[in-house]
Amino acid sequence: MEAKTAKTQVEIIYQDDDIIVVNKPSGISVTKDRSGAAKLADILGEQLRHQLRGELRLVHRLDKATSGVMVLAKNVEAQTRLTNYFRNRLVKKTYLTLVIGIAPGKQGRIDAPLTRRDKKAGLMCIAHKKGKESLTHWKLLADFGSVALLSVSPVTGRTHQIRVHLPHIGLPLAIDPLYGNTRPLFLSDFKIDYRLARDQTEKPLIERLTLHAYQIQFSELEQNRPNCFIAGLDKKFTATIKMLTKYNPKGLDAFTNPDDFSSILNTQRLS
Repeated sequence: MEAKTAKTQVEIIYQDDDIIVVNKPSGISVTKDRSGAAKLADILGEQLRHQLRGELRLVHRLDKATSGVMVLAKNVEAQTRLTNYFRNRLVKKTYLTLVIGIAPGKQGRIDAPLTRRDKKAGLMCIAHKKGKESLTHWKLLADFGSVALLSVSPVTGRTHQIRVHLPHIGLPLAIDPLYGNTRPLFLSDFKIDYRLARDQTEKPLIERLTLHAYQIQFSELEQNRPNCFIAGLDKKFTATIKMLTKYNPKGLDAFTNPDDFSSILNTQRLS
């Protein structure tokens, strides 16, 4: 079945003769989509019709519902080289996620093997005896009370790794239709004096998976190419963080390092 034409414009972060780095929107698949919707490479191929000499090639993946930075190769040589970087763990990926609960400290690591729970549904689970090695580092960026903002760096690259590891330590993603809560986040959830005008219905601040691939950093430099690429949050994700910062009891002091708030809003590098 031919993929449906997509009108989405994908933000190009960087490109040269060998690679293209993009900010993938939530809801776009990086592989063939069962719904028939166009996958990321198809959308980019249409968008960059006169700039590409061949097909774009995957070197790593993001879940369909996850947004953020992705690197694609423009030729076989670049694909092989970049795939080896990921395989040999020469790449650090940093995600931003909103979670429910109180973080057990300022930072930590989750070392819990993963395996498939339901192959048909594509679900994963922790299996200490039969699972594959899975390691995730996390850091508390902001404690908003019932909701927290984390930066998360998976060392291994298992399917749904962050989405399974964080609930394992009591921090499920604020919105994750596959592994937890499907309810959107509303301003009335945390603004104490929130009032809605008569005959009006409150609109959600955000209703998508609260996970974004913010930053990708290569430990080996390539000539004339940046070693770090950053993908800014979409408008709703950004607005949600702004509202959580504004209306939590501690204000900007909710952030462990207040400079992180500015860095995120201005799409700047996180340490």
